Amino acid sequence: MACNGDCSNCNSKEKAAEDCRLKSVMQNIKHKIVVMSGKGGVGKSTVAVNLAVSLALAGNSVGLLDVDIHGPSVPQMLKLGNTGVMMDGDMILPQEIGSLKVVSLGFMFDDPDGAIIWRGPMKIGVIKQFLTDVAWGELDYLVIDSPPGTGDEPLTICQLLDGEKGAVIVTTPQLVAANDVAKSLNFCNQLEFPVLGLVENMSGFVCPDCGKVTEIFSAGAGENLAERFGVKLLAKIPIDPVICQGGDDGTPFVQRFAKSVPGKIFEEMVSKLFA
Repeated sequence: MACNGDCSNCNSKEKAAEDCRLKSVMQNIKHKIVVMSGKGGVGKSTVAVNLAVSLALAGNSVGLLDVDIHGPSVPQMLKLGNTGVMMDGDMILPQEIGSLKVVSLGFMFDDPDGAIIWRGPMKIGVIKQFLTDVAWGELDYLVIDSPPGTGDEPLTICQLLDGEKGAVIVTTPQLVAANDVAKSLNFCNQLEFPVLGLVENMSGFVCPDCGKVTEIFSAGAGENLAERFGVKLLAKIPIDPVICQGGDDGTPFVQRFAKSVPGKIFEEMVSKLFA
């Protein structure tokens, strides 16, 4: 039949097909966890990667989706590099590390230093594709590393997810960080998106020799935010060289340095998530 120039029906059919694919994918994922922050540089990707690895080490099937489009850190943190994208028909195949499945935009570009200069609609389209066109299979958890702020990317993610879902919000102890992170908490409240809890990262420095904790930054931001918004403070993760070493070497500290202070804190944190 020839096109009559009215594409509204075509568009509605395409939208219905997308919604159907998304619903089908979401039904196979028990829990969706979005790691977010209103502030960049707080260690959000470190929390996301180590959370996903911790859940996988506990025997769960886990997906890790990196939608920090302008600064994808997950490939470096898991020593995956630019592996390219593998396809099975029209489905994207995640990279697999044991029971952990990983997808990142960082897999797709030859130059790791290249700038991704995209406007909102293109970013939204890629996020939708990562949720609907990836062969995630059946997962116990999907951990999503969201870029900082409350713009297109986190908004798109939160609006597309359904079922059992929640946000882990990362802050650092400084007041300037807490002020921005409060915006993420208000963002979740406005969208009626559940908050699983707060993580205060870089929470003091633990001396590797004597064990003394030194508050390099301000103290108390995590507690104050948790009390103010009525959410759980899941963990206070100190500054420790093993965290930086694990991220730079591509071996997450919860696996390589499980008995370290941050490793034990993280293990306890994971047990609180759905308690």
